[in-house]
Amino acid sequence: MSVAVKGAMVSSTMNTIATVIPVIRAVPLMTLLLLAGCGAPDAPPSVASDGAPRKFWNELTALCGKAFQGHITSNEGGGAAPDPFEGQALIMHARECSSTAIHVPFHVGDDRSRTWVFTRVGDAIQFKHDHRHEDGSSDAVTMYGGDSIESGSASKLSFPADAESKAMFEREGLTPSIDNTWLVDIVPGERLSYALVRPGREFRIDFDITRPVDTPPAPWGH
Repeated sequence: MSVAVKGAMVSSTMNTIATVIPVIRAVPLMTLLLLAGCGAPDAPPSVASDGAPRKFWNELTALCGKAFQGHITSNEGGGAAPDPFEGQALIMHARECSSTAIHVPFHVGDDRSRTWVFTRVGDAIQFKHDHRHEDGSSDAVTMYGGDSIESGSASKLSFPADAESKAMFEREGLTPSIDNTWLVDIVPGERLSYALVRPGREFRIDFDITRPVDTPPAPWGH
């Protein structure tokens, strides 16, 4: 084979190698770019966005150590039985506060059986009703409530009854309460509203947080 032919073959081979190597090198880079473009799948939404629970928690914490009087602003669908809230002094007291839990006794006249318990759970806030007898023992219907969901306001959260609460209502013959949703709305420098809603029932109390009142006695069992 002539030197000219051998030179041509070598030149052709080198050109082929020079063409292939950049392609081989480009494959991993192109793959990485494609993977980066796809991105990771969106994480599932949390029970409530972090912003609303945080603002709500900060506003509630600002009330710690203070007590406020409220009045009923809505009471529909309660039935024919006398309402235990009507005509009574209604006092909420942000009594115990930590970075993870806030205990708010709710006094109805001389009845000190109720304490609202707000607990931070991940990105949400859990709201429960702690009911006690005068001797401090737990009522058969106690620690019901649920985890927060968004309510269209940074300081207003909704708490639909959770599975545990629904099972207790069913067990205790309180079937209508299975559909309960509680709402707590804090308007800074104005009011805190507590509401219970379900089909055919609406109950709401507004507490004036501009005028603290004397702190009440400790709730039963605390």
